[in-house]
Amino acid sequence: MSQRFAFNEIPQQLLSTMFNMSNYLQNAGLEPSLRELIKYRASQINHCAPCLDMHWKDAIANGETPQRLHSLIAWRDCPYYTDKERAALALTDALTNANQQEVGDDIYNELLKHFTKNDIANLALAVGEINVWNRLNKIFKTTPGNYKPGAYQAA
Repeated sequence: MSQRFAFNEIPQQLLSTMFNMSNYLQNAGLEPSLRELIKYRASQINHCAPCLDMHWKDAIANGETPQRLHSLIAWRDCPYYTDKERAALALTDALTNANQQEVGDDIYNELLKHFTKNDIANLALAVGEINVWNRLNKIFKTTPGNYKPGAYQAA
């Protein structure tokens, strides 16, 4: 597999818009560990190798356990996730899965037990953000494996 083109070859306004969204989300009150779980889960669903590489490394560097990350693909069947994380992961699955018709009342009502409406809006934005990054990396065929933990936050 060879990379089609690099991020420095696309409109810089696109990148600055994406980084502005990332900066907003970093300061929106959602726990960094939860944001990384969302990013890793959506990247699993989308089969985005560069994002899996990035978010695995960032999650581990921030204290996440390998067991929880290895098991994330089967999060519904594992006891390692809190009810709050499960609610966010259900939303991630619903918004990322192209076959999902809507976010059902069951998912929304569970979110309300753990998050404010502002938090839910920010969660939806976080899921949307990683889905955009996944798709950009898929079209670019970005080569995985070279990411250094924390490099994304520095951008």
